[in-house]
Amino acid sequence: MDLDAFSAVHSDEWSRLAELTKKRSLDGAEADELVRLYQSVATHLSTIRSSAPDPVLITRLSDLLARARSRIAGAHEPAWRDVTRFATVSVPAALYRIRWWTVTVMVLFLLVAVVAGWWVATTPDALASMGTPSEREAYVNEAFASYYDPGADFATVVWTNNAWIAAQCIALGISGVFPAYVLFSNAVGVGSTGGMMASYGELDTFLTLIAPHGLLELTAIFVAGAAGLRLFWTMVDPGPRTRLRALAEEGRALFTVAVGLVVVLGVSGLIEGFVTGSGMAWWLKIVIGAVALAAFWAYTIVLGRRAVRAGETGDLSADLAGDVAPVAG
Repeated sequence: MDLDAFSAVHSDEWSRLAELTKKRSLDGAEADELVRLYQSVATHLSTIRSSAPDPVLITRLSDLLARARSRIAGAHEPAWRDVTRFATVSVPAALYRIRWWTVTVMVLFLLVAVVAGWWVATTPDALASMGTPSEREAYVNEAFASYYDPGADFATVVWTNNAWIAAQCIALGISGVFPAYVLFSNAVGVGSTGGMMASYGELDTFLTLIAPHGLLELTAIFVAGAAGLRLFWTMVDPGPRTRLRALAEEGRALFTVAVGLVVVLGVSGLIEGFVTGSGMAWWLKIVIGAVALAAFWAYTIVLGRRAVRAGETGDLSADLAGDVAPVAG
């Protein structure tokens, strides 16, 4: 196809459509003409994409059609179907795509935590670094358990703090350093505390107070760290896409993860605020935490696999993300 000749033949229609999209008000005839021209130019864009994919012209017509579509349909109003789709398609797809990153982060985190705990529990100098004998005894015998004060206020504080940590891991993930630092420091902190509790014969207390909410809470932190590191790796190796395009697409998908984790951490906050420090039997507390974790992974794997097989990534749909110019390769 001769692109110059094609443009010369249809440029008047493109100009007229641009003129109509800029008019403050349209009468009935002009509104009909706008719709007709929109359909015609959409066909032109499809023809150019398939026959002579010129990036400049494609970008120009895509922008023109986006403005015309907005004029015809009005602004996009969120509807319940959008919320439902986001919760049942976008979020699980985004979580599913980073599942192996999450598992890798989890294994490394637990490995560091176990090593740190063993070191503190078996090395006098390491144990001494956790505080004076009186400080350690006060923490083990009183402070650790009393921290889990049941109530809505405590649940809210826990939720906002963990959500903030998760958001930072994702937002600053492109650095590669921040999520790695957060994960490592938290692993050392959790492991060292467990090691100190074990050295005083209170490992069972540590595990029964950590497990109910920690199963889901730590998984959410693993996911956030995995998302941040995935964004960093996208910058290092964008694949066949341009680096900017890859970062834009993955960044939007991982923002979906961040929104989903707000809900996940809200649930873990409720468990920590109303279950962990409650008078329930310890086994019931752990069962509640395990059920919450199982529900998260079922949601991720079942809905996520189905969404990814349908071509979903967690990114915005094409009409919201905008058109992109074709790239070679």
